[in-house]
Amino acid sequence: MRSIDKSDTVYYFSVNAPYNQCEALYTPSIPDIVMQSESGLYVQVPTSRLRQFVVSTGIRGRFRMVVDKYNKIKSFERIQ
Repeated sequence: MRSIDKSDTVYYFSVNAPYNQCEALYTPSIPDIVMQSESGLYVQVPTSRLRQFVVSTGIRGRFRMVVDKYNKIKSFERIQ
């Protein structure tokens, strides 16, 4: 993981989605999804950032996304 700077924003997400819902992540017409962070903010996340975490049962876990002051994603990782 890259270091977190003071100017970065950190979002936490808890995800529990069955595989049939994850299939939409592979639809070319859906490049992004809007997720609600644990702090209540709605954040647009590229579907490509979630695909790596899809397994045969879906996606499950707690995730952290770090964005810089220009809203460019620095990291997106599962933390639990």
